[in-house]
Amino acid sequence: MPRTSDIAFWDRIAPSYAAKPIGNMTAYDATLARVRAHLTPADRVLELGAGTGSTALRLAPLVASYTATDASAGMVEIAETKRRDAGQANLTIHRAEIDAAHHGGAPYDVVMAFNLLHLVPDLDVALAEIAEMLPSGGRFITKTPCLRETVMMRVMTRTLVPAMRMLGKAPNVLRFSIAEFDAALERAGLRAIETGLYPASTSSRFVVAVKR
Repeated sequence: MPRTSDIAFWDRIAPSYAAKPIGNMTAYDATLARVRAHLTPADRVLELGAGTGSTALRLAPLVASYTATDASAGMVEIAETKRRDAGQANLTIHRAEIDAAHHGGAPYDVVMAFNLLHLVPDLDVALAEIAEMLPSGGRFITKTPCLRETVMMRVMTRTLVPAMRMLGKAPNVLRFSIAEFDAALERAGLRAIETGLYPASTSSRFVVAVKR
């Protein structure tokens, strides 16, 4: 469950976040190309931390059903407006935190989380909750900044981010390395079958994992 102050932060910046263009379109397209390779027309998909729904709108036409959730009501409102404008009938958008996203229904075939897991309070708890949403053989697809991989990121998250957080200009972030992230996936019973870095010059870890 995210901190209340973090949800308020995302609610506050939702309009400016929606208006901001994707920073590296080449890396984004490369990521989505790899995601598409692991989706089928019969899949029931859940995306956690879907933000304003840009990725959901691109991927929903490829699957049977697509549920997009986010803890921020501001983000969800913008995403729902975009969904209505696009007329995407198999896409459902609602506000939910990770621990409430499943609602006790049938398992999803695929759970996805992009640029989310460095923002949760506890990585192991979040991954355990995600694993519970999947049947054996279900797929978890993520792209996650591993902020202990570079000196610059370690310095920024240790000094600049706390200062910005005190001013209400940044959310809380977790710092972990690629090796630590991969180990956390294993502890949750999620076995990586594909990994990558998009873009290659960063520590944005792309993983497709299968529940054991």
